[in-house]
Amino acid sequence: MMGGWITQQGPQNEIVLSSRVRLARNIVNTPFPAYLSMEEAKGLINQVEAAAKKNHERGYKLLVMDELPNIERQVLLEKHLISPDLIKSAKGAALISQDELLSIMINEEDHIRIQCILPGLQMKSAWDMANSEDDVLEQTLDYSYDEKLGYLTCCPTNVGTGMRASAMVHLPALNMIGNIGKILQTVTQIGLTIRGIYGEGTEFQGNLFQISNQITLGLSEEEIVQNISAVTSQIVEKEKEARSLLLNNNRIQLEDRVWRAWGILKNARVITSQEAMKLLSDVRLGMDLNIIENLSVSIINEIMIEIQPANIQKYAGEELSPEARDIIRAEIIRKKL
Repeated sequence: MMGGWITQQGPQNEIVLSSRVRLARNIVNTPFPAYLSMEEAKGLINQVEAAAKKNHERGYKLLVMDELPNIERQVLLEKHLISPDLIKSAKGAALISQDELLSIMINEEDHIRIQCILPGLQMKSAWDMANSEDDVLEQTLDYSYDEKLGYLTCCPTNVGTGMRASAMVHLPALNMIGNIGKILQTVTQIGLTIRGIYGEGTEFQGNLFQISNQITLGLSEEEIVQNISAVTSQIVEKEKEARSLLLNNNRIQLEDRVWRAWGILKNARVITSQEAMKLLSDVRLGMDLNIIENLSVSIINEIMIEIQPANIQKYAGEELSPEARDIIRAEIIRKKL
């Protein structure tokens, strides 16, 4: 079942897929997760679970990493509910809210990472939700905090607010007119970072980019939220301008590209992840420009997640070779469309 940001609608949804805020916290007088014994790590999981479950409305479910099959862990990653680092942690666990908008990662790089992910451009709302969850935990847990530096974290770049905010954006038109390089360069110059959809070191797929803050020290949470929101809004405007340009100057070529993508996705019997993401990007653009009608963005979001390797294997109920995955991927897309 898909839920959370994947199936819900949000502001600027046609270009901004999601807004995410993550808070890193550590418990006072406790070694970082890498230095905890298994016994201590389990104790910390129980402690955080007890603190989080005081917020009954969230209906948290505890998932302990070393008790989950590898495919189940990968599925959580593909849905953006947990991080690549948590998957590798034998001491790690995650509390996932019923609506899949909030997750609390335990014993990742830091003791606690609270994450809220919402559909569309809703950075302030994502911060508010993560912050209220942080307040619930802080009633019971004693955080490592320094009056001068702020929240103390394992990685120096997170010291301060301990906050990372990011927006996932779809920028096909800027890519088509050749302006994407300039945008990425500008974003980097103003101290933000741009990554693939699964974070650091992952490739850009389907014209999807993740924009996030790099430094947390010396900035307030409000400043980080405003900064990311403002930059994302400017990028959205640039993408809209590029789309208008394409519609006015190359309408037939654009329609041809969209309908070819639609034709392949509706009929292909074998398709790689890379090709599927590229074609889904064209179809999403076609929907946003009303070239393709009566199809919701959430369907494309669902397909985008369901065609990732672990989700395909969960659907098939077995581990598959890449070749077998390409066949099932095509089948999933045909059924969905």
